[in-house]
Amino acid sequence: MRKRDHNLLTNAASLLICGLLAGVVVAAAAFPAVAMSGLAAKAGAETLGKLPPDLTVKRAPQISYLLASDGKTPLATMYDENRRDVKLKDIAPVMRQAIVAAEDHDFYKHNGVDFKGVARAFVNNSSGAASQQGASTLTMQYVRLAIAYSASHPADVVAATEDTTARKVREMQYAVQVEKKFSKDEIMERYLNIAAFGNGAYGIFAASQVYFNKTPAKLTIDEAAMLAGMVKAPTSFDPTTKSGYPLAVERRNYVINNMVEIGAITKEEGEKAKAVKLTVKGKRAPNGCVQTRDAQWGFFCDYFYRWWLQQEEFGATTYDRERRLKSGGYNIVTTLDVQAQRGADKAVRKAKSVNSKEAAMVAVVEPGSGRVRALSVNRNFKLDDPNKPQNKPHSDPVQRNKNKKRGNYPNTVNPLLSGGDGITGYQAGSTFKIFTIVAALEKGVPLQYTINSPKQFKSEYIVERNSPAACPGTNNYCPTNSVESMAGPHNMWSAFGRSVNTFFVPLQQQVGAKNVVKAAQKLGITFRASNDATFAATDQAANQWGAFTLGVSQTTPLDLANAYATLAADGKYCEPIPVQKITGPDGKTLDIANPRCEQRISTEVARAAVDAARCPVGDRSSTSRCAGATAGNVKGIVDAPVAGKSGTTDSEKTASLVAMTKQYAVAGIMADPDWPQTNVKMKHNQKDGINPPVYETLRDAMKGKERINFTPPSGKIVTGDQRSIPRVRCESVDTARNRLKGAGFEVVVSDIKISSSCPAGSVAGTSPDGRTIKGGVVTIQISDGNGGGTPGDNGGGTQPGAPPRGGTDRPNR
Repeated sequence: MRKRDHNLLTNAASLLICGLLAGVVVAAAAFPAVAMSGLAAKAGAETLGKLPPDLTVKRAPQISYLLASDGKTPLATMYDENRRDVKLKDIAPVMRQAIVAAEDHDFYKHNGVDFKGVARAFVNNSSGAASQQGASTLTMQYVRLAIAYSASHPADVVAATEDTTARKVREMQYAVQVEKKFSKDEIMERYLNIAAFGNGAYGIFAASQVYFNKTPAKLTIDEAAMLAGMVKAPTSFDPTTKSGYPLAVERRNYVINNMVEIGAITKEEGEKAKAVKLTVKGKRAPNGCVQTRDAQWGFFCDYFYRWWLQQEEFGATTYDRERRLKSGGYNIVTTLDVQAQRGADKAVRKAKSVNSKEAAMVAVVEPGSGRVRALSVNRNFKLDDPNKPQNKPHSDPVQRNKNKKRGNYPNTVNPLLSGGDGITGYQAGSTFKIFTIVAALEKGVPLQYTINSPKQFKSEYIVERNSPAACPGTNNYCPTNSVESMAGPHNMWSAFGRSVNTFFVPLQQQVGAKNVVKAAQKLGITFRASNDATFAATDQAANQWGAFTLGVSQTTPLDLANAYATLAADGKYCEPIPVQKITGPDGKTLDIANPRCEQRISTEVARAAVDAARCPVGDRSSTSRCAGATAGNVKGIVDAPVAGKSGTTDSEKTASLVAMTKQYAVAGIMADPDWPQTNVKMKHNQKDGINPPVYETLRDAMKGKERINFTPPSGKIVTGDQRSIPRVRCESVDTARNRLKGAGFEVVVSDIKISSSCPAGSVAGTSPDGRTIKGGVVTIQISDGNGGGTPGDNGGGTQPGAPPRGGTDRPNR
């Protein structure tokens, strides 16, 4: 209803009475011993003179709700005080009647100060009665709470609640002001939303949930009476405690009797309500990421929380941002995809139990938006209780034996999947070769570009002399392959499909390691480890990072997933984000939840890189020339167009796999976060390896989703600048070599002789024959002189630009 008009006489009278009675009557109610002294009147008058002209009320803290991406599945709640403001129309009428019956029978009659009540308290308290009476109206109680919530200093909070004449006077004057400004219904609504009900429940909405697991609109007479009875002393009348339960019943029945007395309910209704057994059905609202709806969603929740604290839009400091989250009353629709998250949770725990020192970590990102759809690891998101520890002995022998430390498993709150707080990441192995492909493509090197990949490549990169990574007796970095059969001519498809180290190190050397590092950064890789950051800091240092293409730097599953997602999105990089809609308490949507994207590499380069990345996971396009696959079963399991790459580090201390469709990029890393130098060999395609959690997560996320094909590349980025190969059949090897080099090709002489009608030891033909890219590798094939071949041909080679036949699915390095 609208506020009734106050005429001038009423207003003046109210203020006059406040002024006259403040020092005497109110003091008498509070301190009968000094009721008739002039000190009380003087104190009251001075207090009135110091009051500001109007009461400024800040919004009381509100609970924030986190939901999954469907906008309805609860994820978590965060609050300093469990409160959610609710309109009076959404509160059962019996609740309003109950609070009047419990606290202020004349609420709808007075103008903020119950002068009859003040006089009554004065007489009672002056008589020396055993029970002292107060004279606070609901409006005065609201004023007291509002002042406390609006205080900017702890001392002001104390002043708002201390039992003094000054406080009573202040409440009386402000109560009159509040009654002028708001209608009775508005005051009732504000009071019910600000009052404390115990057990962490502030306001009637939270109280209804905590005690009865229902909304305020559905409260019954007995429930409303119990809640109304609690505001006087929530701790004493707590029905969840053994001592408080009988007092809560007694207080409830007292309120019900008062409801009958004021005519809110009939006597019969009152007796029926008192006969109801008091039963508490609800419970305290969960608070924070250690109490998510699903215990396995804590790592995603924590990623959101850390993201929020980094957003300057929510405050100048992390403290301000945290307070805003926990008191701002936001409805936050996160990016968590329930289907993808549950698939990931199931997959990582099927591979490794929570008690395994190995962490199976999986991150899922949506290409084109950067929305983080799932984060999962075989750990419990909780702090280990130091008094009753569950965590196993530390996996690092030094930490375990010398320092007597426990490991971070099964319980941890470390950001294992996203990095931070000392988590710098894990080596991802040959998944990083994709960055060399991107850098090469940006330099104009096409997919069909061939390199003769030896068993061991002597690079120009300098390492420690005679170290395991150096050629014997030198300080040159000399990588090898995981198996010797990988040696030979390769293009980007075959080299990536079989993960040929001696292809990618020379390719990186050719395009410049600094450009490969920059490509990784453009796609979203962050160098958190200090030594990695040092290498990446300058072009000079980056150019000496010979092993970068083999994935020796540290990264996180989230960074890795987002880097590949950038390629799936045709080169559009999007900042990883855990929210898709944030609504404030005023109902307005904040722009901060919008994707933050920009084109980092060209569409043509991205599509070409994805075309190469289809080979390792058993897929191919109309343009690809795949040979071999390190994770060739992924395509069949996911049953969708797919791209990706596996990776393994030296001694298999980590194992990685990325698999992606147009809708999801999934990156998994298996490592020991506590001890990077683990002696445990991480696995790939075994049931307890990293591959199953990745492709099972992607498979489950894709259930019911459209199968969208990647767009194949076209033009020179595939074939490059094609040149004719000179006809050298039956010529001497030296003559053929000179002619081929003169035509601009890199020449390799095969050790294997083939059947040919050309003289033994002469050239039987070339591979490829006909045409290939400028600067590409052309292999001279040697004749055994035993006949065969066709006169006039270069000699039965493969198609232009084609990779060598064969290939095995072996783990890469």
